Amino acid sequence: MAAFLICLLPILALASCSLSKEEPAPTGPAPKKEPVTLPRLIGRIASVPADHRFVLIQSYAKWDIAPDSILTSRGNDGRTANLLATGEHLGQYAAADLQSGQVAVGDAVFDRPEIQSKADDLTPSITNLPPALQRAVEIQETEKAKKDEPDEKTEKAQ
Repeated sequence: MAAFLICLLPILALASCSLSKEEPAPTGPAPKKEPVTLPRLIGRIASVPADHRFVLIQSYAKWDIAPDSILTSRGNDGRTANLLATGEHLGQYAAADLQSGQVAVGDAVFDRPEIQSKADDLTPSITNLPPALQRAVEIQETEKAKKDEPDEKTEKAQ
């Protein structure tokens, strides 16, 4: 029994070391989480003409939806549709073209506002490149900067 315990102790010690091993910290920049926008209720379907090509929306507040915005509608029975705001509105009513799905009077209409991002966020960052490729990028940026600068001769002529 004593021999069994003597053999068991080193095994348990090794097993406990493997459980407490920490993972190395990530070396690159932390990934950016995109902000999430929740849909907001903007109105209800007030009228659906017989041809089902467009709908009239009764808005619950001032109509501040940009033309060509994508709207969604949802009925009580799970029916959904995609709508395209036309920009036409009068008072509390606005028109939208039916893009897909089925609508009925009384369906809720939702808008999901777009997230405004800076132009800098859209350009990829150049990091962790091999030295030769990094140098090529630097040369290209230098040439672009020179091209954007006005010539001294051109400035003197003006």
